[in-house]
Amino acid sequence: MKKPADAVRVLTWNIHGGVGPDRRFDLHRIVDLIRDWEVDIIALQEVDSRRSPRGSSAFSFLLQSLGGHGVEAKSILARDGEYGQMLISRWAPDHTEIHDISVPRREPRRAIHTGISTPYGLLQVTATHLGLSFRERRWQSTKLCSIAGRSTATSVIMGDFNDWLRGGAVKRSLTGFMPEATSFRTWPARCPMMKLDQIFCRPAGTLIQSRIDHRGATMSDHLPVIADLRVFQ
Repeated sequence: MKKPADAVRVLTWNIHGGVGPDRRFDLHRIVDLIRDWEVDIIALQEVDSRRSPRGSSAFSFLLQSLGGHGVEAKSILARDGEYGQMLISRWAPDHTEIHDISVPRREPRRAIHTGISTPYGLLQVTATHLGLSFRERRWQSTKLCSIAGRSTATSVIMGDFNDWLRGGAVKRSLTGFMPEATSFRTWPARCPMMKLDQIFCRPAGTLIQSRIDHRGATMSDHLPVIADLRVFQ
């Protein structure tokens, strides 16, 4: 997929802690795939330092390997490491906020929200990883719309939404708020049946083209989603 001129390329991927179906922890192959796409803004979920060699950080390794600027949203902090998501951008984020969108008695969840001044205009970015229960996602999807606000800037919400139903709460909320979205089956990666990982954007005309990379099935249980976006001034 050739990147059009004046487009911003984004990617979202649940990397499953860097462990593939071969049960091998290998962040290098994750990095190599992402580099192949020459992505400008990257949203990664299930970044897990607990699997890294002692004294090293998966968050630091990914940022250093992919370059640019990073925002970390660590939802689990433990003696043996940290777990969560991160956003990596070619351009410096501005006015970044980490929102706690956790529901009591469920796994902690976060949403990264920031503005990125691209060479083509301001892009408002929200990256997240939603919960597994219906009630949880219903509340979280409403919260995401509130976080993204009604800014006139070009906006994207991307991540692992864990919403496998055709008319699920996330899709109902976000498609009414973001008129364009990718629609690929991404999980389980080797024989994808569910559209868990998506990129939503606005206004209409923002989404130029998108695709998935099936090579990701050798590295994670999710496939990465890549999209080229038009940023309106």
